[in-house]
Amino acid sequence: MHQNKKKSLVKMSLGSLKFVFLLLSFLFLFNFGKSQQLIVNYYNQSCPKAEDIIKEEVFSLYKRHGNSAISWIRNLFHDCMVKSCDASLLLEMKKEEGVIISEMKSSRSFGIRNLKYVNKIKQVLENECPNTVSCADIMALAARDAIVLLGGLEMEMKTGRRDAKESYGGIVEEMIPNHNDSLSLVLSHFQDIGIDAQATVALLGAHSVGRVHCVNLVNRLYPTVDPTLDPDHAEYLKERCPNPNPDPKAVQYARNDLETPMVLDNNYYKNVLGHKALLLVDQQLGSSPITLPYVQQMASNNTYFLAQFARALLLLSENNPLSDEEGEIRKDCRRVNI
Repeated sequence: MHQNKKKSLVKMSLGSLKFVFLLLSFLFLFNFGKSQQLIVNYYNQSCPKAEDIIKEEVFSLYKRHGNSAISWIRNLFHDCMVKSCDASLLLEMKKEEGVIISEMKSSRSFGIRNLKYVNKIKQVLENECPNTVSCADIMALAARDAIVLLGGLEMEMKTGRRDAKESYGGIVEEMIPNHNDSLSLVLSHFQDIGIDAQATVALLGAHSVGRVHCVNLVNRLYPTVDPTLDPDHAEYLKERCPNPNPDPKAVQYARNDLETPMVLDNNYYKNVLGHKALLLVDQQLGSSPITLPYVQQMASNNTYFLAQFARALLLLSENNPLSDEEGEIRKDCRRVNI
């Protein structure tokens, strides 16, 4: 009697273990089917020189066109915020009637430049390792390398992204926050893809480099100056942007940071606290109880800012990677494979 009971318990235990094993297997397959698992050194075997080639090309382009480093960071942001880091930003898809569908047609894409360099790097990689390195990984790794050129930290970035098979031009407006949106809405957009408030504040620190077109500034200058803007800085901005209705195609810009315009540093946060931030969303960081403590920390400690920026960029770069079935390795970054 006692032995039969013991055998029954053993059978029940084995049955439970089998059930747990099957459940875990199912969950693993389910999760694997949902997204591609990114890993460090993904191309070690399939294309060992891939990351070195990308870095070499990014550095070479920077020597000829310094602003290309800034473009890499912005391009990654615009790509990753829309569904996934999948190079959908690069696609130019033609409908039967000849209309081109592209995320670049959205007003949110105003000012994006240097996308042509992705395909330039892609061609070099195709010569080295055909049909191996995704356009999405090129964009992510190029942004990582560009950050170093701008004074940021070196970081270990996971790879293995797949390229999208479609453009999401119709939803760009709702996915990418506008610089005139309320801070709560901006924070919500980032939270939706797993980026917390601290990381959001750090990512906006990318505005420490580069410049802003007058189209995006004049709402703070005309017809009256935004009271949250430093009066002396407002006068400088009016000199840069003398027309309340600037031509979007004209070369009319103001630099984000007058002291170190091509260095990724914490001067951005000092400008926020000094009411010299250019965009409305930037200035709001200094008045919100949610974000102000992070702004103050980053303004007082550049090392802290750079570490948080690196963390935030890695979070952004890992947004919702595509599975093998959902994505592909494009031969031409502008078109899906035939």
